[in-house]
Amino acid sequence: MNFTTKKPTKSLHLVSLGCTKNLVDSEIMLGKLKDYEITNDASNADVIIVNTCGFIDSAKEESINTILTLHDERKEESVLVMAGCLSERYKDELQKELPEIDIFTGVGDYDKIDQLVNEKRSSFSDEVFLLSETNDRVITGSSYHAYVKLSEGCNQTCSFCAIPSFKGKLHSRTLESLVKEVKNLVKSGYCDFSFVSQDSSSFLRDMNIKNGLEKLIEEVEKIEGVKSARILYLYPSTTTLKLIEKIQKSKIFENYFDMPLQHISSNLLKIMKRGKGVEKLKELMDAMRKVPNSFVRTTFIVGHPGETQEDFEELCTYVKEYKFDRANVFSYSDEEGTTAYDRIDKVAQDIIDQRADILGEIISKTTKESLENEIGKEFEVYIDGESQEHEYLLSARKKSWAPDIDGEIYINDNELVDESNEALQLKFGSIYKVKVTELVGDKLLATVIK
Repeated sequence: MNFTTKKPTKSLHLVSLGCTKNLVDSEIMLGKLKDYEITNDASNADVIIVNTCGFIDSAKEESINTILTLHDERKEESVLVMAGCLSERYKDELQKELPEIDIFTGVGDYDKIDQLVNEKRSSFSDEVFLLSETNDRVITGSSYHAYVKLSEGCNQTCSFCAIPSFKGKLHSRTLESLVKEVKNLVKSGYCDFSFVSQDSSSFLRDMNIKNGLEKLIEEVEKIEGVKSARILYLYPSTTTLKLIEKIQKSKIFENYFDMPLQHISSNLLKIMKRGKGVEKLKELMDAMRKVPNSFVRTTFIVGHPGETQEDFEELCTYVKEYKFDRANVFSYSDEEGTTAYDRIDKVAQDIIDQRADILGEIISKTTKESLENEIGKEFEVYIDGESQEHEYLLSARKKSWAPDIDGEIYINDNELVDESNEALQLKFGSIYKVKVTELVGDKLLATVIK
């Protein structure tokens, strides 16, 4: 008789902090460690990986706290890995100060994580890692939506941002590599895509191609099986009216415009080195708003060195008038290695906090207005599954919205019936037409009609 003994599977616990770009890198690590069983129980995991964020103070604190908490919980013979942006940015200091960590790695070795874990060795490659279509990747969190990373690094010199200091200059993927990846994802059942990078509107500019995103839109539209797509993180000085028009005319790309403005006062935009005059910036924003059924999202920083009360009031007035669909406000964070760090006209922390609260309130109102405008409307949604609120409510997302950040719609009624006049079972991950009936708190309620 031939008895084959099955090798016991080792388990892996992975925490991905920070942005969706980090999430893509985490999914690459999961693909490289496919032999491991993914577990939510860190205390029993054989390998624990934290993909850290090093963007601002609060993100750095969260990364350190997470890794120390996991160290306290883990079993003795487990391997604890610190990867990603924070690890890259402070590699020398962290390796000295955190003897608890077994393996340190930065932003260049995601595709070598299996080797590093096997050999229990740290590594910091000089090159930033950029996915090619041949890499395995385990998509998390959705059966139909995937993030696709366009590029790494950034050529902008924003006064407040340290990312280029550890991610380097813009390094775009080739269009061919992106098309292959999307085709492979479509074969695996994915139909909805969010294209992301530090500065998406500069895609291919490092290859002397000025209209990279327009070319991307053309190529993605040719791929059979893609039902919807959106582009996140446009940059003011590299976004054009032609690009906005291209998105508007596309049958696949949603009229979704996500452009972090950071400020609107010409004084602050100069100090922040944002590379676009206020008039041109407002012209772009107005063009986005004029697109039928457009959805406009942005972020702002308050309390940047040099921000006067007049600058702040100008920002508040603009946000009230423009009525962004979604916006986030960040309190200025002093980051070593940035030009803002060395300025002497710093704003006091209590004033920064106060300004963040005031702008946050204004944004809450404009978000509520945007949601109220949906009442009575009919549009397409993706149904994700049962909501966490109640088993009789289904969780859905408007087709044009980005996952996780733009909101959730509760489906509480279904007009579709089968041959025997019973309510039709709705499929998760599929598109349905709904009619919005009301807004409860920050959630829209809707009925499936088609």
